[in-house]
Amino acid sequence: MRFDRVWFNARLATLNGDDLGIVESGAVAAIGGRIAFAGPAEDLPGVWDAVERIDCEGRWITPGLVDCHTHLVYGGDRAHEFELRLKGASYEEIARAGGGIISTVKATRAASEDELVAGALPRLDHLIAEGCTTIEIKSGYGLDLDTEARSLRAARRLAKERPVSVITTFLGAHALPPEANGDKDAFIDKVCHEMLPALAREGLADAVDAFCEGIAFSPEQTARVFDAARAHGLNVKLHADQLSNLHGAKLAAEYGALSADHLEYTDEEGAAAMAKAGTVAVLLPGAFYMLRETKVPPVAAFRNAGTRMALATDCNPGTSPLTSLLLTMNMGATLFRMTVEECIAGVTREAARALGRLGEVGTLEPGKSCDLAIWDIERPAELVYRIGFNPLHSRVWRGQ
Repeated sequence: MRFDRVWFNARLATLNGDDLGIVESGAVAAIGGRIAFAGPAEDLPGVWDAVERIDCEGRWITPGLVDCHTHLVYGGDRAHEFELRLKGASYEEIARAGGGIISTVKATRAASEDELVAGALPRLDHLIAEGCTTIEIKSGYGLDLDTEARSLRAARRLAKERPVSVITTFLGAHALPPEANGDKDAFIDKVCHEMLPALAREGLADAVDAFCEGIAFSPEQTARVFDAARAHGLNVKLHADQLSNLHGAKLAAEYGALSADHLEYTDEEGAAAMAKAGTVAVLLPGAFYMLRETKVPPVAAFRNAGTRMALATDCNPGTSPLTSLLLTMNMGATLFRMTVEECIAGVTREAARALGRLGEVGTLEPGKSCDLAIWDIERPAELVYRIGFNPLHSRVWRGQ
Protein backbone atom coordinates (compact mmCIF):
# COMPACT_ATOMS: atom_id res chain seq x y z
CA MET A 1 0.00 0.00 0.00
CA ARG A 2 1.32 3.45 -0.89
CA PHE A 3 0.72 6.40 1.42
CA ASP A 4 1.43 10.07 0.87
CA ARG A 5 3.11 10.46 4.26
CA VAL A 6 3.84 8.21 7.22
CA TRP A 7 4.82 9.42 10.69
CA PHE A 8 6.55 6.57 12.51
CA ASN A 9 8.57 5.91 15.67
CA ALA A 10 5.90 7.84 17.56
CA ARG A 11 3.78 7.49 20.66
CA LEU A 12 0.12 8.22 20.02
CA ALA A 13 -2.74 9.60 22.06
CA THR A 14 -5.48 8.68 19.59
CA LEU A 15 -8.36 9.80 21.86
CA ASN A 16 -10.42 6.92 20.49
CA GLY A 17 -13.09 5.69 22.87
CA ASP A 18 -13.40 7.31 26.28
CA ASP A 19 -9.74 7.62 27.23
CA LEU A 20 -6.51 8.90 25.70
CA GLY A 21 -6.14 5.82 23.52
CA ILE A 22 -2.40 5.45 24.16
CA VAL A 23 -0.27 3.61 21.60
CA GLU A 24 3.37 3.33 22.70
CA SER A 25 4.95 2.30 19.38
CA GLY A 26 2.71 3.92 16.84
CA ALA A 27 2.43 5.31 13.36
CA VAL A 28 0.06 7.54 11.42
CA ALA A 29 -0.33 7.36 7.65
CA ALA A 30 -2.14 9.77 5.35
CA ILE A 31 -3.59 9.62 1.85
CA GLY A 32 -5.18 12.64 0.22
CA GLY A 33 -5.12 14.69 3.42
CA ARG A 34 -6.96 12.02 5.43
CA ILE A 35 -5.80 9.49 7.96
CA ALA A 36 -5.43 6.09 6.32
CA PHE A 37 -3.92 4.38 9.36
CA ALA A 38 -3.36 5.26 13.02
CA GLY A 39 -2.25 2.68 15.51
CA PRO A 40 0.54 0.28 16.45
CA ALA A 41 3.29 0.41 13.84
CA GLU A 42 3.31 -3.39 13.73
CA ASP A 43 -0.25 -3.28 12.37
CA LEU A 44 0.70 -1.29 9.27
CA PRO A 45 -0.01 -3.24 6.05
CA GLY A 46 2.64 -5.87 5.44
CA VAL A 47 3.91 -4.17 2.31
CA TRP A 48 3.74 -0.38 2.31
CA ASP A 49 5.54 2.62 0.92
CA ALA A 50 5.23 6.38 1.23
CA VAL A 51 6.15 9.44 -0.72
CA GLU A 52 7.51 10.87 2.53
CA ARG A 53 8.48 9.15 5.78
CA ILE A 54 8.83 11.20 8.95
CA ASP A 55 10.73 9.77 11.91
CA CYS A 56 9.15 11.25 15.01
CA GLU A 57 12.03 10.04 17.19
CA GLY A 58 9.73 8.94 20.01
CA ARG A 59 7.67 12.13 20.12
CA TRP A 60 3.97 12.11 20.97
CA ILE A 61 1.24 12.67 18.39
CA THR A 62 -2.22 13.87 19.36
CA PRO A 63 -5.09 15.03 17.19
CA GLY A 64 -4.75 18.67 16.18
CA LEU A 65 -6.23 20.84 18.92
CA VAL A 66 -9.74 22.24 18.58
CA ASP A 67 -10.81 25.58 20.08
CA CYS A 68 -14.59 25.22 20.18
CA HIS A 69 -15.57 28.62 21.63
CA THR A 70 -13.98 31.89 20.54
CA HIS A 71 -14.95 35.45 19.65
CA LEU A 72 -11.77 35.91 17.66
CA VAL A 73 -13.03 38.60 15.24
CA TYR A 74 -13.59 42.02 16.79
CA GLY A 75 -12.46 45.62 16.71
CA GLY A 76 -10.53 47.49 19.39
CA ASP A 77 -9.63 46.15 22.83
CA ARG A 78 -10.89 46.51 26.41
CA ALA A 79 -7.71 46.86 28.41
CA HIS A 80 -9.21 49.88 30.16
CA GLU A 81 -12.02 47.70 31.52
CA PHE A 82 -9.42 45.35 32.91
CA GLU A 83 -8.06 48.31 34.86
CA LEU A 84 -11.57 49.11 36.11
CA ARG A 85 -12.06 45.55 37.32
CA LEU A 86 -8.74 45.74 39.14
CA LYS A 87 -10.17 48.76 40.97
CA GLY A 88 -13.24 46.76 42.00
CA ALA A 89 -15.83 47.23 39.26
CA SER A 90 -17.81 44.09 38.43
CA TYR A 91 -18.51 42.74 34.95
CA GLU A 92 -22.19 43.61 35.35
CA GLU A 93 -21.44 47.15 36.56
CA ILE A 94 -19.20 47.80 33.56
CA ALA A 95 -21.79 46.37 31.16
CA ARG A 96 -24.66 48.39 32.62
CA ALA A 97 -22.55 51.56 32.35
CA GLY A 98 -22.20 51.12 28.59
CA GLY A 99 -18.96 49.20 28.62
CA GLY A 100 -18.51 45.51 28.10
CA ILE A 101 -19.83 44.04 24.89
CA ILE A 102 -21.29 47.36 23.70
CA SER A 103 -17.89 49.08 23.70
CA THR A 104 -16.57 46.36 21.41
CA VAL A 105 -19.67 46.70 19.23
CA LYS A 106 -18.80 50.34 18.57
CA ALA A 107 -15.23 49.48 17.59
CA THR A 108 -16.30 46.53 15.44
CA ARG A 109 -18.93 48.54 13.57
CA ALA A 110 -16.25 51.08 12.72
CA ALA A 111 -13.85 48.43 11.34
CA SER A 112 -13.69 47.25 7.74
CA GLU A 113 -13.60 43.58 6.84
CA ASP A 114 -9.90 43.89 6.03
CA GLU A 115 -9.25 45.50 9.41
CA LEU A 116 -11.16 42.76 11.20
CA VAL A 117 -9.13 40.09 9.41
CA ALA A 118 -5.85 41.88 10.14
CA GLY A 119 -6.74 42.23 13.81
CA ALA A 120 -7.72 38.57 14.19
CA LEU A 121 -4.71 37.06 12.43
CA PRO A 122 -2.19 37.56 15.27
CA ARG A 123 -4.60 35.94 17.71
CA LEU A 124 -5.15 33.05 15.31
CA ASP A 125 -1.42 32.68 14.77
CA HIS A 126 -0.86 32.22 18.51
CA LEU A 127 -3.42 29.42 18.60
CA ILE A 128 -1.97 27.76 15.51
CA ALA A 129 1.51 27.92 17.04
CA GLU A 130 0.26 25.69 19.85
CA GLY A 131 -1.20 23.03 17.59
CA CYS A 132 -4.72 24.32 16.94
CA THR A 133 -6.09 23.02 13.63
CA THR A 134 -9.83 23.74 14.03
CA ILE A 135 -11.41 26.84 15.54
CA GLU A 136 -14.93 28.10 16.06
CA ILE A 137 -15.43 31.85 15.64
CA LYS A 138 -18.58 33.64 16.77
CA SER A 139 -19.98 36.94 15.60
CA GLY A 140 -21.89 39.02 18.14
CA TYR A 141 -19.99 42.29 18.14
CA GLY A 142 -22.04 43.86 15.37
CA LEU A 143 -25.64 43.50 16.57
CA ASP A 144 -26.82 44.74 13.20
CA LEU A 145 -27.03 42.79 9.97
CA ASP A 146 -24.24 44.57 8.11
CA THR A 147 -21.64 44.19 10.86
CA GLU A 148 -22.65 40.65 11.78
CA ALA A 149 -22.28 39.63 8.14
CA ARG A 150 -18.97 41.47 7.83
CA SER A 151 -17.66 39.73 10.94
CA LEU A 152 -18.67 36.28 9.68
CA ARG A 153 -17.11 36.96 6.29
CA ALA A 154 -13.91 38.00 8.03
CA ALA A 155 -13.99 34.77 10.03
CA ARG A 156 -14.41 32.74 6.83
CA ARG A 157 -11.52 34.63 5.24
CA LEU A 158 -9.20 33.56 8.05
CA ALA A 159 -9.47 30.01 6.73
CA LYS A 160 -8.07 31.26 3.42
CA GLU A 161 -5.26 33.19 5.08
CA ARG A 162 -4.04 30.34 7.29
CA PRO A 163 -4.02 26.51 7.20
CA VAL A 164 -6.85 26.04 9.69
CA SER A 165 -10.47 24.89 9.65
CA VAL A 166 -12.92 27.61 10.72
CA ILE A 167 -16.44 26.99 12.01
CA THR A 168 -18.64 30.11 12.15
CA THR A 169 -21.42 30.83 14.63
CA PHE A 170 -23.98 33.64 14.48
CA LEU A 171 -24.32 35.23 17.93
CA GLY A 172 -26.72 38.04 17.16
CA ALA A 173 -28.44 37.61 20.54
CA HIS A 174 -25.29 38.57 22.41
CA ALA A 175 -26.32 41.93 23.87
CA LEU A 176 -28.82 44.71 23.30
CA PRO A 177 -27.49 47.43 20.96
CA PRO A 178 -27.91 51.07 22.00
CA GLU A 179 -30.38 51.82 19.18
CA ALA A 180 -32.79 49.17 20.56
CA ASN A 181 -33.74 51.58 23.35
CA GLY A 182 -34.06 48.80 25.88
CA ASP A 183 -36.62 46.79 23.88
CA LYS A 184 -35.23 43.28 24.02
CA ASP A 185 -38.25 41.62 22.41
CA ALA A 186 -38.13 43.92 19.40
CA PHE A 187 -34.42 43.22 18.99
CA ILE A 188 -35.00 39.46 19.18
CA ASP A 189 -37.60 39.91 16.44
CA LYS A 190 -34.91 41.54 14.33
CA VAL A 191 -32.45 38.73 15.06
CA CYS A 192 -34.99 36.05 14.15
CA HIS A 193 -36.72 37.63 11.17
CA GLU A 194 -34.06 39.86 9.59
CA MET A 195 -30.53 38.89 10.54
CA LEU A 196 -30.73 35.13 10.78
CA PRO A 197 -32.59 34.55 7.50
CA ALA A 198 -30.20 36.81 5.57
CA LEU A 199 -27.10 35.16 7.02
CA ALA A 200 -28.53 31.71 6.40
CA ARG A 201 -29.24 32.58 2.77
CA GLU A 202 -25.65 33.68 2.32
CA GLY A 203 -24.37 30.55 4.05
CA LEU A 204 -22.26 32.51 6.53
CA ALA A 205 -23.17 30.63 9.71
CA ASP A 206 -22.70 26.99 10.65
CA ALA A 207 -24.60 27.40 13.93
CA VAL A 208 -26.53 29.91 16.05
CA ASP A 209 -25.69 30.96 19.62
CA ALA A 210 -27.29 33.23 22.23
CA PHE A 211 -26.42 34.70 25.62
CA CYS A 212 -29.04 33.59 28.14
CA GLU A 213 -28.42 35.70 31.23
CA GLY A 214 -29.98 38.47 33.28
CA ILE A 215 -27.82 41.12 31.60
CA ALA A 216 -28.60 39.65 28.18
CA PHE A 217 -31.68 37.62 27.13
CA SER A 218 -34.28 35.54 28.93
CA PRO A 219 -34.89 31.83 28.36
CA GLU A 220 -38.08 32.71 26.49
CA GLN A 221 -36.26 35.11 24.17
CA THR A 222 -33.50 32.56 23.69
CA ALA A 223 -36.06 29.91 22.75
CA ARG A 224 -37.35 32.20 20.00
CA VAL A 225 -33.85 32.44 18.56
CA PHE A 226 -33.49 28.67 18.69
CA ASP A 227 -36.84 28.18 16.96
CA ALA A 228 -35.70 30.49 14.16
CA ALA A 229 -32.39 28.63 13.87
CA ARG A 230 -34.23 25.34 13.59
CA ALA A 231 -36.42 26.75 10.85
CA HIS A 232 -33.27 27.44 8.83
CA GLY A 233 -31.71 24.05 9.57
CA LEU A 234 -28.93 25.43 11.78
CA ASN A 235 -27.50 23.83 14.91
CA VAL A 236 -27.71 25.76 18.16
CA LYS A 237 -25.48 26.33 21.18
CA LEU A 238 -25.81 28.56 24.21
CA HIS A 239 -23.93 30.84 26.60
CA ALA A 240 -25.66 29.49 29.71
CA ASP A 241 -25.65 29.82 33.50
CA GLN A 242 -22.52 31.98 33.66
CA LEU A 243 -23.63 34.55 36.22
CA SER A 244 -26.84 32.98 37.55
CA ASN A 245 -28.96 29.88 37.09
CA LEU A 246 -31.67 30.64 34.56
CA HIS A 247 -31.69 26.93 33.69
CA GLY A 248 -30.00 27.67 30.40
CA ALA A 249 -28.30 24.27 30.38
CA LYS A 250 -31.68 22.54 30.56
CA LEU A 251 -33.04 24.81 27.81
CA ALA A 252 -30.06 24.01 25.58
CA ALA A 253 -30.65 20.31 26.15
CA GLU A 254 -34.34 20.63 25.29
CA TYR A 255 -33.32 21.99 21.90
CA GLY A 256 -30.65 19.34 21.35
CA ALA A 257 -27.94 22.01 21.37
CA LEU A 258 -24.45 21.00 20.35
CA SER A 259 -23.14 22.62 23.51
CA ALA A 260 -23.92 24.81 26.47
CA ASP A 261 -20.99 26.97 27.52
CA HIS A 262 -19.71 28.59 30.76
CA LEU A 263 -22.13 26.75 33.13
CA GLU A 264 -20.78 27.96 36.48
CA TYR A 265 -24.30 27.98 37.98
CA THR A 266 -25.69 24.88 36.29
CA ASP A 267 -27.47 22.49 38.66
CA GLU A 268 -27.67 18.69 38.68
CA GLU A 269 -30.91 18.74 36.72
CA GLY A 270 -29.23 20.73 33.98
CA ALA A 271 -26.23 18.40 33.94
CA ALA A 272 -28.48 15.36 33.63
CA ALA A 273 -30.52 16.96 30.86
CA MET A 274 -27.36 17.75 28.91
CA ALA A 275 -26.08 14.21 29.28
CA LYS A 276 -29.36 12.76 28.03
CA ALA A 277 -29.45 15.13 25.05
CA GLY A 278 -25.78 14.69 24.14
CA THR A 279 -25.16 18.40 24.69
CA VAL A 280 -21.50 19.04 25.49
CA ALA A 281 -20.53 21.16 28.50
CA VAL A 282 -17.93 23.66 27.25
CA LEU A 283 -16.01 25.04 30.22
CA LEU A 284 -14.22 28.36 29.88
CA PRO A 285 -11.63 28.82 32.65
CA GLY A 286 -10.12 31.90 31.00
CA ALA A 287 -13.25 33.94 31.69
CA PHE A 288 -13.55 32.46 35.17
CA TYR A 289 -9.96 33.51 35.88
CA MET A 290 -10.18 36.94 34.26
CA LEU A 291 -13.39 37.85 36.10
CA ARG A 292 -11.99 36.43 39.36
CA GLU A 293 -15.11 34.32 39.82
CA THR A 294 -15.45 31.96 42.76
CA LYS A 295 -18.35 29.75 41.63
CA VAL A 296 -16.78 26.87 39.71
CA PRO A 297 -18.73 24.80 37.16
CA PRO A 298 -20.22 21.58 38.62
CA VAL A 299 -17.58 19.25 37.19
CA ALA A 300 -18.50 16.46 39.61
CA ALA A 301 -22.15 16.69 38.56
CA PHE A 302 -21.14 16.49 34.91
CA ARG A 303 -19.00 13.43 35.65
CA ASN A 304 -21.78 11.75 37.61
CA ALA A 305 -24.34 12.44 34.90
CA GLY A 306 -22.02 11.37 32.07
CA THR A 307 -22.05 14.83 30.50
CA ARG A 308 -19.22 15.28 28.00
CA MET A 309 -16.88 18.15 28.89
CA ALA A 310 -14.86 20.32 26.52
CA LEU A 311 -12.50 23.23 27.18
CA ALA A 312 -12.02 26.38 25.09
CA THR A 313 -10.24 29.70 25.28
CA ASP A 314 -13.36 31.90 24.92
CA CYS A 315 -10.90 34.31 23.28
CA ASN A 316 -12.60 37.72 23.44
CA PRO A 317 -11.53 41.29 24.20
CA GLY A 318 -13.31 41.74 27.50
CA THR A 319 -13.49 38.67 29.69
CA SER A 320 -10.98 36.20 28.25
CA PRO A 321 -8.22 37.71 26.08
CA LEU A 322 -6.68 34.24 25.98
CA THR A 323 -5.00 32.71 22.93
CA SER A 324 -3.54 29.54 24.44
CA LEU A 325 -5.24 26.16 24.57
CA LEU A 326 -2.27 24.86 26.55
CA LEU A 327 -2.88 27.42 29.30
CA THR A 328 -6.60 26.69 29.05
CA MET A 329 -5.89 23.05 29.87
CA ASN A 330 -3.77 24.02 32.86
CA MET A 331 -6.54 26.32 34.10
CA GLY A 332 -9.10 23.54 33.63
CA ALA A 333 -7.02 21.26 35.82
CA THR A 334 -5.95 23.85 38.40
CA LEU A 335 -9.12 25.90 38.74
CA PHE A 336 -11.79 23.32 37.92
CA ARG A 337 -9.99 20.16 39.14
CA MET A 338 -10.36 18.40 35.81
CA THR A 339 -8.11 15.40 35.18
CA VAL A 340 -5.33 15.26 32.60
CA GLU A 341 -7.44 12.97 30.43
CA GLU A 342 -10.45 15.30 30.70
CA CYS A 343 -8.35 18.32 29.75
CA ILE A 344 -6.70 16.73 26.71
CA ALA A 345 -9.98 15.21 25.54
CA GLY A 346 -11.56 18.62 26.19
CA VAL A 347 -9.47 20.32 23.49
CA THR A 348 -9.60 17.43 21.00
CA ARG A 349 -12.37 14.81 20.98
CA GLU A 350 -14.95 16.64 23.10
CA ALA A 351 -14.26 20.02 21.52
CA ALA A 352 -14.88 18.44 18.11
CA ARG A 353 -18.08 16.91 19.48
CA ALA A 354 -19.16 20.35 20.73
CA LEU A 355 -18.88 21.66 17.16
CA GLY A 356 -20.66 18.71 15.59
CA ARG A 357 -17.40 17.81 13.83
CA LEU A 358 -16.42 14.60 15.62
CA GLY A 359 -16.87 12.67 12.39
CA GLU A 360 -14.16 14.83 10.82
CA VAL A 361 -11.62 15.77 13.53
CA GLY A 362 -10.80 15.30 17.20
CA THR A 363 -9.38 11.76 17.20
CA LEU A 364 -6.77 9.82 15.26
CA GLU A 365 -8.93 7.47 13.19
CA PRO A 366 -8.91 6.34 9.56
CA GLY A 367 -11.11 8.51 7.37
CA LYS A 368 -10.76 11.66 9.44
CA SER A 369 -8.85 14.75 8.39
CA CYS A 370 -5.14 14.24 9.01
CA ASP A 371 -4.81 17.03 11.57
CA LEU A 372 -1.96 16.28 13.96
CA ALA A 373 -0.01 17.94 16.74
CA ILE A 374 3.44 16.45 17.34
CA TRP A 375 4.93 17.20 20.75
CA ASP A 376 8.35 17.20 22.39
CA ILE A 377 7.10 15.68 25.64
CA GLU A 378 7.74 12.56 27.70
CA ARG A 379 4.13 12.03 28.77
CA PRO A 380 0.75 13.59 27.91
CA ALA A 381 0.44 15.17 31.36
CA GLU A 382 3.10 17.69 30.33
CA LEU A 383 0.59 19.34 28.01
CA VAL A 384 -1.55 20.18 31.02
CA TYR A 385 1.10 20.70 33.68
CA ARG A 386 3.42 23.29 32.14
CA ILE A 387 2.61 27.00 32.26
CA GLY A 388 3.84 29.40 29.58
CA PHE A 389 5.73 26.68 27.73
CA ASN A 390 4.99 25.44 24.22
CA PRO A 391 6.36 21.96 23.48
CA LEU A 392 4.90 21.76 19.97
CA HIS A 393 7.41 20.20 17.57
CA SER A 394 5.27 20.40 14.44
CA ARG A 395 1.70 20.75 13.33
CA VAL A 396 -0.03 18.96 10.45
CA TRP A 397 -3.27 20.17 8.86
CA ARG A 398 -4.99 17.99 6.28
CA GLY A 399 -1.89 15.89 5.86
CA GLN A 400 0.48 18.82 5.23
